[in-house]
Amino acid sequence: MNLKRQEQFIAGVRAALGQKPGQKRSWNAFSDSHDRPAAAQEKDRLLQHIANRSGVERENLVNMLIQAGKPLNLNVIPQKDIAGAAAAIAELVREKTPEWRSFKTVAAWKHPLIEKLHLPEILAQQNVPVFFSDFRDESQRQTLHQNVTDAFIGITSADFCVAETATLVMKTRPGLARSVSLLPTIHVAVIAQHQILANLKELYAVLTRDPAEKKEGLTNCMTFITGPSKTADIEATLVHGAHGPRELYIYVQD
Repeated sequence: MNLKRQEQFIAGVRAALGQKPGQKRSWNAFSDSHDRPAAAQEKDRLLQHIANRSGVERENLVNMLIQAGKPLNLNVIPQKDIAGAAAAIAELVREKTPEWRSFKTVAAWKHPLIEKLHLPEILAQQNVPVFFSDFRDESQRQTLHQNVTDAFIGITSADFCVAETATLVMKTRPGLARSVSLLPTIHVAVIAQHQILANLKELYAVLTRDPAEKKEGLTNCMTFITGPSKTADIEATLVHGAHGPRELYIYVQD
C-alpha cells in the first residue's frame, strides 16, 4: 500500500469514527467515550437484557456452554450449590493421580467464591493440603510459586464465561495468580450461573458500559482460556510449567 492510499484508508477510518481531520484522539479499546449514540444504546440494551435474563435463559446458556466445551475436551458440570461443587472437587482430587509429584497438593485463588468451598477442611480428610495464592510481602513470592508448581490441581474462579466459545475470562488481581490456572496439570474453575455471557459482544458491552466494570477498569492482564492446553499435541508430550493444564473442569453453581 503506497503512502497516498494509506492516507486515504486512515482518513476513511477517521471519518467512520466521527473524527475530524487533524484532530488528536486518545484511544482506549475498552473505553466507551468513542461510542456513537447508536452503539452506546445497543450496549445498554444488551446490559439490560443480561440483567433481566430468566432462569430458563440462564439454563440455556449453561447448555450452550456444555455443548461448546465438548469438542474442546472441556468438562462443564452444573452444580446445585456451592456444597455440591466442593464435593465434586473433593471427588476429583480423590480420583486423579499427580503426574509430576509423588504427593497431592492443591493451589487455589484467594477468592470469595473459592473460600466458600471450605476446601482446606474438606481435603484434610484426604490429607491433601490447600495453598492459597496470596502473599503479604515479596519475601513470600517464591514460596507461593513453589506451592503452585507442586500442585497437581489449580482452582480458580473467573470474572465471566463466554458460552458461545466456552471461554473463561479472568482478570489479574492480588491473590488471583495466573499461575494457578497455568502450572497444575488440572485446572478447575468454579463460577456462578450469572457470570455466563452469551458471546463476545455481550462481554464487550459489559466491560465498556457496566458501571462496576467501568469503575474498576482493566487490570494489568485479562486472560482468555478456551479448553485445556493444546500445545502438547505436536509431539504428544506435555512439559510441566510450559504447556499448561491437560484437563479443564468448569463447575457452574446455580
